[in-house]
Amino acid sequence: MFTKRRALALVAAAATGLVVVTGWSAGAEEPTAAPSPDRGLYRVTAAKDDAMDAASRTEVASSGVDVLGARDGAMEIVAGPAQAAALRSDGFTLELTGDVDELLAERSGGPSTRDVSAADFPAGDESYHTYDEMVAEVRAAASDHAAISALSSVGSSYEGRDLPVLKISDNAATDEDEPEVLFTCNMHAREHLTTEMCLHIIQRFTDGYGTDQAVTGFVDSREIFVVPSLNPDGSEFDISGGEYQGWRKNRQPNSDGTVGTDINRNFSYLWGCCGGSSGSTSAEDYRGASAASTPEVAALQAWVDARQIKAHIDFHTFSELVLWPFGHTYDEVTDGMTQEEYDHFEDIGTQMASSNGYTPDQSSGLYITDGDINDWMWGEHKVLTYCFEMYPSGGGIDGFYPPDEDIVPQTTRNDGAVDILLTNAG
Repeated sequence: MFTKRRALALVAAAATGLVVVTGWSAGAEEPTAAPSPDRGLYRVTAAKDDAMDAASRTEVASSGVDVLGARDGAMEIVAGPAQAAALRSDGFTLELTGDVDELLAERSGGPSTRDVSAADFPAGDESYHTYDEMVAEVRAAASDHAAISALSSVGSSYEGRDLPVLKISDNAATDEDEPEVLFTCNMHAREHLTTEMCLHIIQRFTDGYGTDQAVTGFVDSREIFVVPSLNPDGSEFDISGGEYQGWRKNRQPNSDGTVGTDINRNFSYLWGCCGGSSGSTSAEDYRGASAASTPEVAALQAWVDARQIKAHIDFHTFSELVLWPFGHTYDEVTDGMTQEEYDHFEDIGTQMASSNGYTPDQSSGLYITDGDINDWMWGEHKVLTYCFEMYPSGGGIDGFYPPDEDIVPQTTRNDGAVDILLTNAG
């Protein structure tokens, strides 16, 4: 099995982003600065004596870089040389800590262990589910627990992959007058731990029915819907060639020949309103040509429009956060959100964070986003909706690829939080 990943601090010691001096002595040709990698991993802080607050983080995020996480007064980003130079000119301090492509190759096990023909995760991470394996698991759960589960579809991805949704309830074939609760995963391609989270929810509420008192009570009194992957095309691309690609978006081509839209910036509620997404096709948070222009978002919105969802969690990685709407504004009380409603979000979010050790906050406390699923769920349908940023709390590009030994402890870690949401649904 894969041994635990090396600390990125070791990489930083070898790639400071300043001047590389190798075997230089007096009289020799002066050393030159090492060229910046096409995809560099950077630690970003504000200028001296300035706080790295939400506004500063929003400025960095809106530059089109790939934001990996934010914690302890700094951000971790992936950026190209021009993007890094632009942020420095805006007064931010950037420390180059690694070459992303080299880090991904190392995390994938190196050339000697990769099978470029295999449609699977890199060696040592085989416990993660590919798309086909995920579908097989969902179908098996529906077949093995036919009395309490019903398999259907949200729709299809750009490349034609089905987006399965499993309903779990005591009378799954009947649309009962019970609170409907939705769990969605894998909106961003490289966040494979989230697919495992949704599969764990399916396993827990099917296998545990009739023996686990809490599970049985929820299945008897709720209609639970689980969508394990909203971005199967991107997820499969991310493990192509037996090596992690660090891919975030979907695989829908853009008019200029680039590929991919950030699905979680493509939802219709106040789409592109507030500087929380990019109109540049090359940006990692590209919002798409128009609201719901991705087939994945269009399908999910139509599916939710036809339901009566009362509560929802969208799972992401990483940073160990529990976030609630709104993301498009720093304001707590605004159009579409009363103080009483905000206080309810904060209360339930804090309870869930207490159960799993995450940090609770309004979504915009991290940085401004628009066109995301949680703003749409609440703004359009008044769903009690949360974003969970799962394990780990940090770790650069490596944070998206925890070893498969972490799957069980990091999915079961959220059992209590899932139960709190189900309790408060409706």
